[in-house]
Order: sequence, then C-alpha cells, then structure tokens
Amino acid sequence: MTQETKRHSGGCPVAHGLDVFGDRWTLLVLRDLMLHDKQTYGAFLEGQEGIATNILAQRLKHLEQEGVLQKRRDPENRRRYLYSLTDRGMDLIPIVLEIIRWSGSYFEMTPRRRKLVDRIEADRDAVAVEIRDRMLRLREDAPATG
Repeated sequence: MTQETKRHSGGCPVAHGLDVFGDRWTLLVLRDLMLHDKQTYGAFLEGQEGIATNILAQRLKHLEQEGVLQKRRDPENRRRYLYSLTDRGMDLIPIVLEIIRWSGSYFEMTPRRRKLVDRIEADRDAVAVEIRDRMLRLREDAPATG
C-alpha cells in the first residue's frame, strides 16, 4: 500500500486529522506560526527543537498542499517566502491551545509558559480570537504569489 492510498483509509476522522497535522514537526511549525509569529523558512529553522532542513521543507510543502498554509513572496525580499495560516489552518488554533493546556496539567512549565496555560484555562476562546486576529493581520500584510 502506498502512502497516498494509506491516507485517510477507513474514513476515520482521527486518522484523517493525523494525516494532515499529526506529527511532531508539523505541530511545531503550526505552534511557531500561531504563537511566535514565525513566517519564514529561516525563522522556523531557528527553533530550539532543531528541525532538519529537509524535514522543514517537506512539512511546509505538505501543509501548503493540504490547504493549511499559504505561501507568499516577501515584499521586502523577493527571494524569500512568507508562510501564513489559511482559514483551514486557523481552525487548528483550538487544537494547539488544547495541547498546550493539557501539557500544562501534567508537565512542569517555565513561568512564561505557565502564564500562557493560565490564560488558556481562564478564557481559551479569547486567546484563540487573539491569535486568529494576529494571523489575519499577518496574512493580509503580505501580497499573494501568482
């Protein structure tokens, strides 16, 4: 069975979601977009987890193909691309926030991260709206590629 035929086999919604966004590196790219306003390949590469260049390129391409990210030329540096969340990608904000909240319940956090967990626990919807609004501003600031 090829990777393509394995995708979404059985119609299970959990399997389908995992095919799109269910690996470590994909979720960390989404986290960096949502929480750290990273938009460029180089910015993602600088993450503390140390993603390999080939893995990063593969994940960005996959997320773009799945309609989770869009890629646009950077108006300040035409050789560089800016990545932003599509509406489909922004619908993943609550999932990332829930992973953060869950982790905060079971693992020790730095004070900065604990503050985020506490904000999510107090009003997850407000945090999600704040992130969505920021993502929309970032997306609107960059011209589309043709």
